[in-house]
Amino acid sequence: MPANAFFSHQTAAQLLGIPLPARRELALPLHVSVVDPARAPDARDIVGHRLTIEPAEIILWRGLPITGPARTWMDLAAVLDLADLVAAGDYLLSRRHPLTTLTALTDALAHYPGRRGLVTARRALPLLRDGAESRRESLLRVVIVEAGLPEPECNATIYDAHGLFLARGDLVYREYRSLLEYQGDYHRTDRGQWRRDIRRLGTLEDNDWLMQQFTDDDLAAPVELVNRIERRLRARGWSGQRMPRG
Repeated sequence: MPANAFFSHQTAAQLLGIPLPARRELALPLHVSVVDPARAPDARDIVGHRLTIEPAEIILWRGLPITGPARTWMDLAAVLDLADLVAAGDYLLSRRHPLTTLTALTDALAHYPGRRGLVTARRALPLLRDGAESRRESLLRVVIVEAGLPEPECNATIYDAHGLFLARGDLVYREYRSLLEYQGDYHRTDRGQWRRDIRRLGTLEDNDWLMQQFTDDDLAAPVELVNRIERRLRARGWSGQRMPRG
């Protein structure tokens, strides 16, 4: 790797730990960039890029030169769809381990007004939240909001009438006493987790909370998913009008 080169795009995202769709998680090819007008790398299993980039946008991450979080997010905007770009941004802003700020992402958009993916990035920016804790939660939230339903709280804590802890929900509609949970396979395959889930559901139902559970199959059928959520919200008192975005 030339001394003036650095990792970028999907490779930089992988090194930063940004969650990506499976087709973007492949180890190869590596994305390696140089600053324009240097010659882009050209080798087997390498995608070379020649970038217009500020020196401050290149950082040393665990001993490796890569594009920084905000610039990497901007580069991803050219290849990810809206929901996946929001999931990537949520990860970068996560209050548990923030790697950048909303201001830095906003500045990155303003700094490169003519770049590819800018339209998607502009749509994604107001949808980013620092409370999301998984890619699937972010994808579910984007489907809901883009369909025009009310936006739920991310990873909110629920208490009973006496102020005692009940649960922490992935996505919570506090006003309608309803929460949405993404269930990965470990909820099924881990016996202890399965038992805790059943006990948790019973506790919530005892306190008049409704839990809706979703899997990857539901995310693959967004129209049915949204209709199901809407029916339950209306049954719980929501009387608003759906205003789809986009």
